[in-house]
Amino acid sequence: MTRVRRGYIAQRRRTKIRLFASTFMGAHSRLTRTATQQKMRALVTSHRDRGKQKRDFRRLWITRINAAVRENGGFYSYSRLIHNLYKKQLLLNRKILAQIAISNKNCLYMISNKIIK
Repeated sequence: MTRVRRGYIAQRRRTKIRLFASTFMGAHSRLTRTATQQKMRALVTSHRDRGKQKRDFRRLWITRINAAVRENGGFYSYSRLIHNLYKKQLLLNRKILAQIAISNKNCLYMISNKIIK
C-alpha cells in the first residue's frame, strides 16, 4: 500500500492549538492531546474569572468608600452614603467614588456633606 499524506485541515487545527498553548509548560505545549485539554481549561478559567474580577473590584471599591466615609464621621457609613446619593439622584458610580476617596478626600467629604443637608 502506498503512503497517504493527511490533509492540511487537521494540520492547521493542530497548529492553531499549538500556537495557543505555546506559552504553557512541558507537555502542555508540545503534545496535541494535552495541549487541547489545557486550551479548553484555560478558556473556561478565563471566562469564569472575568466575572469574578468584576465582583472583586466592586468589593474593593465599596471597602475603600466605606473606609473613607467612616474616617470623616463615626455615625456615617457606606450604605447611608449610597442611599442618600440615590435619594438626591446623583449619578456617581462606585468606581468614581473610590477614586475620589483615594485621591481627594476633601471632595468626598464635600459630596457627603451636601447630600446630608
